[in-house]
Amino acid sequence: MQQDILINWSPHESRVAVVENGAVQEIHIERSLERGLVGNVYLGKVVRVLPGMQSAFIDIGLERSAFLHVADLMSSLSAKHAEPDSTPPPVLPIEKQVFEGQSMLVQVMKDPLGTKGARLSAQISIAGRLLVFLPQDDHIGVSQKIPTEQRYLLRERLTQLAHQGEAKGGFILRTNGEEATDQELSEDIAYLRKTWERIRFASVNQAAKSLLHQDLNLLQRVLRDFVTEGTQTIRIDSGEQFSMLKNFGEEFMPSSVGKLVHYKGERPIFDLFNIDADIQSALGRRVELKSGGYLIIDQTEAMTTVDVNTGGFVGAKSFDETIFKTNLEAAGAIARQLRLRNLGGLMVIDFIDMQRPEHQSAVLSEFAKQLAKDRVKTSFSGFSPLGLVEMTRKRTRESLAHLLCQPCASCQGRGIVNTARSVAYDILREILREARQFNPQEFRVFASPAVIELLQEEENHHLAGLSDFIRKPISLMAELTMGPEDYNIVLL
Repeated sequence: MQQDILINWSPHESRVAVVENGAVQEIHIERSLERGLVGNVYLGKVVRVLPGMQSAFIDIGLERSAFLHVADLMSSLSAKHAEPDSTPPPVLPIEKQVFEGQSMLVQVMKDPLGTKGARLSAQISIAGRLLVFLPQDDHIGVSQKIPTEQRYLLRERLTQLAHQGEAKGGFILRTNGEEATDQELSEDIAYLRKTWERIRFASVNQAAKSLLHQDLNLLQRVLRDFVTEGTQTIRIDSGEQFSMLKNFGEEFMPSSVGKLVHYKGERPIFDLFNIDADIQSALGRRVELKSGGYLIIDQTEAMTTVDVNTGGFVGAKSFDETIFKTNLEAAGAIARQLRLRNLGGLMVIDFIDMQRPEHQSAVLSEFAKQLAKDRVKTSFSGFSPLGLVEMTRKRTRESLAHLLCQPCASCQGRGIVNTARSVAYDILREILREARQFNPQEFRVFASPAVIELLQEEENHHLAGLSDFIRKPISLMAELTMGPEDYNIVLL
C-alpha cells in the first residue's frame, strides 16, 4: 500500500490529508485559536490552598487560576499502583504537601470551561507514538484494551527495554503499540526520555507560570503517528514549516526526515487529489458507490448508523449477485468513510439482506480486510439475527462534522423543520391563547414570508374566523430574516 501525506499550512489552520493508492483516507484539521491545553506542562505557582476542599489553586499564567485536587498529587501514586491485596498508604492532606507561593510542575488534564479554570495534575505523563512515559513513577503497564493473554508478554518485553542501564521512569503501552517491534519501542522510549530531560532543564531555568512543554501540534504528530513503511512522501506547502518539521524530525524521528518534501507547485496542494471536494462529500449523508448503489450515514449522539442501498445498480446476472456485489463494494466504502469522517463509538451497519452464507462470509472478510488499514482500533461482530453488523471504533478526536459544522439555526440539528402550515396553525393557537389572557387593540404577527403568504391565501378564511371569534383585528408582517419556524406575535 502506497501512502502520501499532504500538508496544507496557514497561520490560522493546519490541514493534513492521508492519501493511499490515490484515494483520500483521512483528513486532520487543527485550528490555532481552538487548540486545547490538555497535555501541556507548566511551572505553576500555588496561590491558594483550600483544606476544606482538599484542593489548591495554581497560577499557570492563564486568565483564571487552575485547580489541583489532592488526588492528583504525587502522594497518590503509591496508592494508585498498590497491589490489590495490600493496604495502600494513607494520602497526606493537601495542606501538608502544598503551601502558598510554592512552585511546582503541573500538567493540564482538562481545558478551562466557562467560568471554571483548567484542571491540573502533578503526576506528569508524556504521550508518545506507542507509549506513555511516567517520569516520576516506575510502573510498567499495558493498555487494558489489549487482550489479557498478550498483556503479560508485552509487559515483560517493555520492562526489559525500559530498564536498560540505570534509567528510571515508568511506561504504559498504548493500544496501537500492541504489534510494535523492539526497535520501534526503543525509539519511542528514547524520544520520551529526551522530551522529559528538556522539561526538567526548563523547570530550573525558567520563572514560575511558564509553559515548559506543549503537546505536539498536528504537523509534528504527522511524523510521530502517521508515517509508516508504506509512506512515500510527506509534502508540505510552507517553507517555514518544512524547515521546522525537518529540524524536529532530525532530532526525534530521523527515519522520517528523508520523506519530507517542500511543495512549490502553482496549484494549491489539496487540488492535486481533489481534497476539498472529498471534505465536502464527507459532511453529507449520502455516499455514492461506483456501481450505482449508495450509503446513507447518520451520526447521532449515541451511535452512527450506516444503511446500504442498491440504488440504480441492477447487475447483469441474478438479484443475489447484485446484492452481493453492492455489499462487497460497500464494505470497502464504509471502512474508508469511518476514517475520512473520523467516526467513533458504537456503529450499526445495515447491509442489504443476503440469503447465501458464503456471500455473508465474503462481505465480512472484505470488511475486516479494509478495517485492518485503520490505525485506530476497531472491532465488529458478525451478522446479527436481524441482519445487522455492530462495531466500535475508538474515539481519538472530534469527528470531521463536529469540527467543521454546527447545528442548523433553523432546525437545531434535527434535520427537519415544521411545514409552513404547521407553523401557521401554531400561530393561530397562540393568538387564541393570548386573547383569553389579554385585551389588546390588535394582534400583529411577524413570521417568514412562506408562513405569511399561507395565512393570507389558503388559510385566510381560518384567520378571518379567528379574528371574528376574538373580536380583534389580526395583521400580518413578513420578515425575510426569520427562519421557517420562527414567529412573533405583538400585542398592540
